[in-house]
Amino acid sequence: MTCWALIPVKAPGFGKTRLASVLRPQQREALVAGMLRHVLNTVSACPAIQRVCVLGPPRPNLGKGILRFDDPGPDLNGALESTMAAITAAGPERILVLPADLPCLGMADVERLANLPADTLGIAPDRHRTGTNGLSIPLPSGIWYPFAFGQDSFSNHCNNAINIGLSVETILSCGLEKDIDEPLDLADAVRVLRRIYDPENGSGIDEWPRQGGRKRSA
Repeated sequence: MTCWALIPVKAPGFGKTRLASVLRPQQREALVAGMLRHVLNTVSACPAIQRVCVLGPPRPNLGKGILRFDDPGPDLNGALESTMAAITAAGPERILVLPADLPCLGMADVERLANLPADTLGIAPDRHRTGTNGLSIPLPSGIWYPFAFGQDSFSNHCNNAINIGLSVETILSCGLEKDIDEPLDLADAVRVLRRIYDPENGSGIDEWPRQGGRKRSA
């Protein structure tokens, strides 16, 4: 079975605005870039994935062999649907859609999503069981799958799969459920924060917030 992965990401400087109360713009972008690099490295190292794609504007240092699709507009769901059509033409039998902000993602998480029965859609909810942090869509049966990212996307994605005749398997995993949206979530990004720690550029560990959004004292 051939399986591709698609990772949507916003343009540099536009990600993680809900962290603006605790992180400066440069810190937010460093965090976004660090989490994207972690997700790309993890997915690329997974034997079950034959091709890794990014959906979004150009970014530096995406890595060798990463296929990039332009984001045609502000509507993520519409962009995913048009990109799905383009990818399906290349002939993969399954495509994973993963967000770029999963700092705890592991290869085992990717393998679980990739290795599902035909005509089964896999879905990984977030920690609140309301959002969607991973989709595994069988092709070609899921080519017209309607994406529903936004409020209550987990239940909406499940219903959309059933409505087009797909079975649904829920994937529960610490690595998939922990995305980074709010200041309290930053505790789950400690490993990424340590990798991007750079005292020479003024982003030393004392500049990063503790859990709960409080900065370390000098």
